[in-house]
Amino acid sequence: MTESQIHRLPKLPQRRADANKGDFGKALLIGGSRGMAGAISMAALATLRCGAGLTTVASADRCLETIAGFHPGLMTIPLTEDHLGRIDVTSKLRLLQLIERSTAAVIGPGMKQSLGLSKLCRSLFHEAQRPMIFDADALNAIAKDASWEKYSASFVRILTPHPGEFFRLTGVASSNRAGQIQRAKEICAAENMIIVLKGHQTATISQNSVVINSTGNPKMAVGGSGDLLAGVILAFICQHMPPVDATVLAVHLHGLAGDLAASRLATPSVLPTDLLDELPRAFATFARND
Repeated sequence: MTESQIHRLPKLPQRRADANKGDFGKALLIGGSRGMAGAISMAALATLRCGAGLTTVASADRCLETIAGFHPGLMTIPLTEDHLGRIDVTSKLRLLQLIERSTAAVIGPGMKQSLGLSKLCRSLFHEAQRPMIFDADALNAIAKDASWEKYSASFVRILTPHPGEFFRLTGVASSNRAGQIQRAKEICAAENMIIVLKGHQTATISQNSVVINSTGNPKMAVGGSGDLLAGVILAFICQHMPPVDATVLAVHLHGLAGDLAASRLATPSVLPTDLLDELPRAFATFARND
């Protein structure tokens, strides 16, 4: 396995003149809960903006009106919820059906945590027959099982932890960047595992490579930024990019959008909505520099 600063970034496949939305995949996002509908909504907006053909959010029933209010292009599906407004474990079979009808799925943004959700995330990791991205509270759910590193899946699993979440997953201190990357390499020796270790110079680690990203800045360190990244990765997989290429390109463009927003805004932080606004310019800048 080699560590590299990628010089020739992957590109999205070109769209044929006669293409239709069915050619660009069906994206499914699973998450949200009472008081946390914004996270999954922003992830879904990033998926929509970055080219998925159809984007659907499956969430606790009470969240649907809020999610749908973010953009008329988002479709929603209600899931059974528990008494605290979180997705209930009884939604498992429904979710497996929805995932099977999708091209790929994200789970975790705004989901919150419960024993039932921990069981649900473990089950979906093993059983879902599509590529899946585990982000935010889905990572915290998996971390509650000390044997999670022995999980296996027949389709790719992409984990997107920040250093604190990776500490909960592995016990390697968030201050030990080199140690976290090394541990991620060991985990990704298994087939179908990709880890995006977020932070300064985000690292995308797979079975055969470690790619260190060159875009992004400290102004992006604000809640919601990571949710957008999960949505961008999902959009690129739905457009039939190989998962590693999709992830590397998503990390680069997400950081580039952050750099463009930071250069425009004289503020301490770049909001997730600022990143969304800059994604079109990030695509244009990337195309010019390619």
